[in-house]
Amino acid sequence: MIDSFFLFTVIIVILALVFDFINGFHDTANAIATAVSTKALSPRIAIAMAAIMNFLGALTFTGVAQTITKDIVDPFTLDNGSLVLMAALLSAIIWNLITWYFGIPSSSSHALIGSIAGAAIISAGFQALKYGGFLKIIEALILSPIIAFVVGYIIYSIFKIAFKNWNLPKTNKRFRYFQIFTAALQSYTHGTNDAQKSMGIITMALIANNFHTTDDIPFWVQLACATAMALGTSIGGWKIIKTVGGKIMKIRPVNGVAADLSSALIIFGATYIHLPVSTTHVISSSILGVGASHRVRGVKWDTAKRMLITWVITLPISALLAAFIYFILDLFA
Repeated sequence: MIDSFFLFTVIIVILALVFDFINGFHDTANAIATAVSTKALSPRIAIAMAAIMNFLGALTFTGVAQTITKDIVDPFTLDNGSLVLMAALLSAIIWNLITWYFGIPSSSSHALIGSIAGAAIISAGFQALKYGGFLKIIEALILSPIIAFVVGYIIYSIFKIAFKNWNLPKTNKRFRYFQIFTAALQSYTHGTNDAQKSMGIITMALIANNFHTTDDIPFWVQLACATAMALGTSIGGWKIIKTVGGKIMKIRPVNGVAADLSSALIIFGATYIHLPVSTTHVISSSILGVGASHRVRGVKWDTAKRMLITWVITLPISALLAAFIYFILDLFA
């Protein structure tokens, strides 16, 4: 007879890898949309490159995964930990699929973290949250897009001064080549941060069911999550590519390079200090910052407003959805 703890753990691992897979095709657009929209790369080559660089990025670091494992709730003392994690993953997956279907670049990170919080609260009350770590994560999620906007604005302002005497067609051609590098860098940094969230969830499940005794991330978990995200990335997310690549502003190669560099800098900085951020928010905000620096009226602020609303509602909606799913699971557990 299969041990129930083992069965729950297997289900959570599968759900976490499904989430990572969906996260891959949901967020592929963020890393390569500017390169595709400027024709620096064909969609097929851009997606293949993004998949490879995501995979390599996911294998490089584990600090963000450890933050997810131990800073939202305590996996060693969490009541009904398996049900909490199952509800959280199902909630995040559902919200990701809804926003992907409608082509809205929402945040997988907000969905997952909101879902963990919602499921934990319905299971054990508000005291289940580790408020110091949880608020630190929320601050990172809120501040990172603001910083990305400012950095994007500054970097493009520097570009305007540095290259003001360059021939525009030649400048665009040179930046189009450079954009291949920045798109690869962006895909790599995406892997260093986003893939680690599922690693943290799986490690929490291993701890909660007594299969692991520390918050260190097992290598098989790292490899499995890296593979799942790379496979998801290889599918591509065309609906979101259209939104990020064309519905925020008309992107030229020089704009794309400035946006890519800005967002890669912010994402990698967050990874370095072990904080999860929304790559969706950071990349979209970098494009908005670049657009505002280039020409404020050239930014399609209606699209930006729709994205902002989605960003704001994702945390509470995913928390409520996870709480509801937990309630249903608990009835049949």
